[in-house]
Amino acid sequence: MTTALARVVRRHWLLVLLVLAGAVLRAVVHLAYRPALLYIDSFRYLNDVGVFYPGGINPVGYEFFLAPLLWIGGMSLVAAVQHLLGLALGVGIYILLRRFAVRRWLAALAAAPVLLDAYQLQIEANIMSDLLFQVVLLAAIYLLCFWGTPGPRLAAGAGAVLAFGVITRSVGVTLVVPVAVFVLLAAGLRPREGWKSRLIATGALVGVFVAGVLAYATFSAVAAGRFGIGGSTGGGVLYGRAAVVADCDRLGLTREEYLVCPHDQSPAKRQELGIDHYLHYWDVPWTRDTLPEGMDISAAQRGMTNKVIAQQPLDIASGIVRDFLKGFAPTRTQSVGDVPLDRWHFQLAYPLYESDWYTDEWAEIYDDGPVRVRTELASFLRDYQLHGGYTPGIVLGFGLLLAATALIGVGRAVRSGLRAVILLPVGMIMALLSTAAAMEFSWRYQLPGLVLIPIAGALAATAIFGRRAPVLPRPLDTTAQFQKENRMLTTFPDEVDRAALEDYDNRYGDHRFAPVVVLIAAYNEEESIGGVLDSIPARSGDLDVDTLVVVDGAKDDSAGQALKHGAQTCVAPVNRGQGAALRLGYRLAAQRGARYVITTDADGQYDIDELPMLLEPLVEGRADFVTGSRVLGSNERPALIRRIGTYVFAWLVSALTRQRITDTSFGFRGMRVDVPNAVTLQQPQYQSSELLVGALSHGYRVLEQPMRMLPRAAGESKKGGSFAYGYRYAKVVLGTWWRERRAKRDAVIVGSTTEFSEPAAAAGER
Repeated sequence: MTTALARVVRRHWLLVLLVLAGAVLRAVVHLAYRPALLYIDSFRYLNDVGVFYPGGINPVGYEFFLAPLLWIGGMSLVAAVQHLLGLALGVGIYILLRRFAVRRWLAALAAAPVLLDAYQLQIEANIMSDLLFQVVLLAAIYLLCFWGTPGPRLAAGAGAVLAFGVITRSVGVTLVVPVAVFVLLAAGLRPREGWKSRLIATGALVGVFVAGVLAYATFSAVAAGRFGIGGSTGGGVLYGRAAVVADCDRLGLTREEYLVCPHDQSPAKRQELGIDHYLHYWDVPWTRDTLPEGMDISAAQRGMTNKVIAQQPLDIASGIVRDFLKGFAPTRTQSVGDVPLDRWHFQLAYPLYESDWYTDEWAEIYDDGPVRVRTELASFLRDYQLHGGYTPGIVLGFGLLLAATALIGVGRAVRSGLRAVILLPVGMIMALLSTAAAMEFSWRYQLPGLVLIPIAGALAATAIFGRRAPVLPRPLDTTAQFQKENRMLTTFPDEVDRAALEDYDNRYGDHRFAPVVVLIAAYNEEESIGGVLDSIPARSGDLDVDTLVVVDGAKDDSAGQALKHGAQTCVAPVNRGQGAALRLGYRLAAQRGARYVITTDADGQYDIDELPMLLEPLVEGRADFVTGSRVLGSNERPALIRRIGTYVFAWLVSALTRQRITDTSFGFRGMRVDVPNAVTLQQPQYQSSELLVGALSHGYRVLEQPMRMLPRAAGESKKGGSFAYGYRYAKVVLGTWWRERRAKRDAVIVGSTTEFSEPAAAAGER
């Protein structure tokens, strides 16, 4: 256990350091302000715990999270749990990015804003809904991306999560638009899927989301006489922005609308008071008392707002754009009329938004009160926050710009397979920041960017500058057949694989492969492997070539010969068969940056000079999987029974897959790196037909090229007698076809067969 933990820490040391730093900072915050920080909204939440009244400004979703924690351990427990969730957000971001092959250091840096930003720490200490909303955002991304392209069930789950997000913070209501677009487009990147599966998944997401929001709005109508999900005032979220710029005397306002338009205040005075003042000003009794009795203030505000939007659209739009861009300023600054920045600063004295006795009373109810501050700790936190302990807005702006650049296909992004994934966080943050800016600017409203923008930026950097197209997750299928197959797949990595990978890591560190990797599985081939390795070129066409040898528990000096002749060498300590060795090689090639994998044998039976015939169709986008054929080419000194077997199995596979194949077991093959990692590979020895049948069943474009098969340079065949080999080979062909046929049938029933990896990579190559 200790060794395993040490290995994890060693591999993910940067994240571990960031998490430790974040944990220390959170401990300091928790000790500095007891039992928690209370903002204006906090008192609304506390007052409504157990009542869950939906008619207030804030929806009640956060109260479902808040109530049990208050009853168990008071406000102090709420703050502690929120700090733990803040750490979990950072780890969750890292795991998500590693899922998409983002480098460890980059994934750790993407988690740093959530882990270390002082404004994030401050909001976590508040009895406020912001942290829970951030968790909702990350949970939605996990449901929609982590297991591949979402089918109806995952999409419906994401819809439910987003609906809960809306009743937690109403600003999330616009999220359904970019998320629905993502599901509709990303799920349809594989052309043969058609529109039906996309529409079903999108419909499931939107349907569940709308049903959840409508259910809450109906609950609000019944319980509070107001059909809605909360908001600033009855005049709508744009009333404050309209009030600041309204030309009250030229809008043609009714008497009531004129009364709620600040006609007696100069433009400079309105800018000074700010949008926040007007959003909440009409809610105070002494303002309402100055208006005619029985007047519908909300209707008057809505009418005035609509006329300002219609007659002064540029004033409204320019204000929204300015507030949107404020969040990307290099430093935390405050403009005239903005929500005061010091609300989100650590204070040396306890910040009071209500009277001290009222604040202490709440602390007495849920904790041992009164509220208190440890000045020395608060001073440290304030210095940290005011002297650079936050994520500069310009850094977030660069991350968003980088993501936009990747989306349009700059650099290697067009072939990265990641653009569909980048679309989701970019769409979500644009919706959130635009919606918030439409109401008013507050640095508090920028906090979702600490979660979403680093995810998008790290994915974009990997897409644009990465040397390969990452192997992306295959879709989650809930059928019994897939569950059965998935249990089989979990044998990778087994103990042998882990030992081999650890040894490889120790030998090569973070070495990355060239775009082309020639993969050789070797077992007791010390006599022939050197010559084969020497014949492999360092470059083919415009692409660099690396060689990877997976030594499959050899008892001779195969590993030594491979190292001597300059090949990257991975040594499995136990002999399991060529199929297991190749599967290990496929995974290693994908993890280390290869774009294409070429397989050949260590016995010299294939002519490496024919390598361009495998690569060219792949690079030109004419095929996903290219294999040689001795039937189309030539076979020197073939045994009669083997020659007959070649024709019989070619006919069998052609009949089963409905594609003409002339040679099912030719070992000199080329493929995009995602192909063998997307196909189920279980066979320890007779893997050639399993991979071919699996690739055909998945719909990959398979091309045969005429090639030569030469006599072995040395050693003996490991395949055994011809009849035994033929029986086992036939068993694998039929078993693979039947397995894939059932999986495809079940996947059609579930309606979730697309995956990011194949279409995303293929989109850039076809």
